[in-house]
Amino acid sequence: MRIALVDSGIGMLSTAAALHAARPDADLYLSMDPDHMPWGPRTTDQVIRRALAGADAAARAAAEDGAGLDAVVVPCNTASVHGLGALRAEYEPRIPVIGTVPAIKPAAAAGTPIAVWSTEATTRSTYQRGLVESFAKGVAVTPVACVGLAEAVESADSGRIADAVGYAASLTPPEVRGVVLGCTHYDLVGRRISEALDGRAVLYTAADAVAAQALRRIGPTESPTGRAGRVRVLASGRPARLPATALTYPAGRALLAGAPADL
Repeated sequence: MRIALVDSGIGMLSTAAALHAARPDADLYLSMDPDHMPWGPRTTDQVIRRALAGADAAARAAAEDGAGLDAVVVPCNTASVHGLGALRAEYEPRIPVIGTVPAIKPAAAAGTPIAVWSTEATTRSTYQRGLVESFAKGVAVTPVACVGLAEAVESADSGRIADAVGYAASLTPPEVRGVVLGCTHYDLVGRRISEALDGRAVLYTAADAVAAQALRRIGPTESPTGRAGRVRVLASGRPARLPATALTYPAGRALLAGAPADL
């Protein structure tokens, strides 16, 4: 099984780790884009081009390994909003493309007040407002623009992370009992977010659901073997190693521990 993950940076790690835990024999192609990150401030056309370039780089790498991709996963809210249609037009039906949607529906199901932590651009987007209107009717929802948090997580700067998490926590009403992490970077600092909220809120992330959906879309395959799947990293199309910052997070260390040593 060969799965590409396409994102601008290490926000893909939580989904990659979930896939690796579910199918440790799968080969993962982590296609990052350090030359053009972050994608959030870019235009729709630019995001589409970068997402397509990332998927194409992973497809070429898989072909070099002697086989094609079984799925393209987009563990990035920005790329899913803007690039999913173009990716599906390019790859489906022969290769399924799986996007990422903030977990607003399960968070709202509890019926208690929730907050949606996301980037400034996503917070302003009609996309997020549409999700709230569709899945959180009758529930108090507070949108929280997490200024600088994704960038702080990408840099693994502990002080910047603390400041950004503290700022977002200060905008989260005390009655909130569920927080949707609307950017995959935020998954990597979930413990710090919980601590900043004094443990009063359940965190809702999409990584496990996206991994499960990817495996469903791939369909029935042979049972996992004892073989350890290979993890290949691409940096704007170039063969690379996992960024050092990735290893500051449990998801990055889990990938390194479970895969061959070419990371």
